[in-house]
Amino acid sequence: MIVGNCMTKNPITIGSNVTVPEAQAMMRKEKIHRLPVKNAAGKLVGIVTASDLTHASAPPATSLDIYELHYLISNLKVEEVMAKKLITVTEDLPIEEAARIMDDNRIAGLPVMRGDILVGIITESDLFKLFIQLFGARHKGVRLTVVCTEKRGKLAELAGAIAAAGGNIIALATFEGDDPTNARCTLKVEGVPKQQLIDTITPLVESVVNVLGS
Repeated sequence: MIVGNCMTKNPITIGSNVTVPEAQAMMRKEKIHRLPVKNAAGKLVGIVTASDLTHASAPPATSLDIYELHYLISNLKVEEVMAKKLITVTEDLPIEEAARIMDDNRIAGLPVMRGDILVGIITESDLFKLFIQLFGARHKGVRLTVVCTEKRGKLAELAGAIAAAGGNIIALATFEGDDPTNARCTLKVEGVPKQQLIDTITPLVESVVNVLGS
């Protein structure tokens, strides 16, 4: 899976000369939490988040009275509060690499570029949707987490046994185990009753950690 398959295409953008209150109103209307910012020439020059706008609207203690403060904020431009040092990605980047970049930099969204053109944005919400798909959360079935010996062909062995029992694997994910000799594997299977699936899988793994569904 690559960024281009998961991103929000043609994201809503905002001009750098738009005021903070106008940007807040747009976010509320569109129910979004960040906006790529373009200059008058249509070039991406920054990104502004709901948090940036909130902080701009609630400045620290000041000697200005309420009317002066309101005037100041109402005329404050997005370009004055946006993040200008952008981290961007391309459409062909693996989605897990985009997630790593977000985590390493403590950011919740990345503009997606095709050369100098903004073509999308990938956010935490997009990753959550992918996570739901990865684990088959919207499908019925029996969900098992098992500890497997880390050796070649183990997943094929599990898949073969499930297929022989009449089951269909609708989701599968592997994770690091307790040590280098094993791995944790979470599967979601349809077409096999819970107990039959447990009886099928148990002889092939080190342990069954949990089983959910029926």
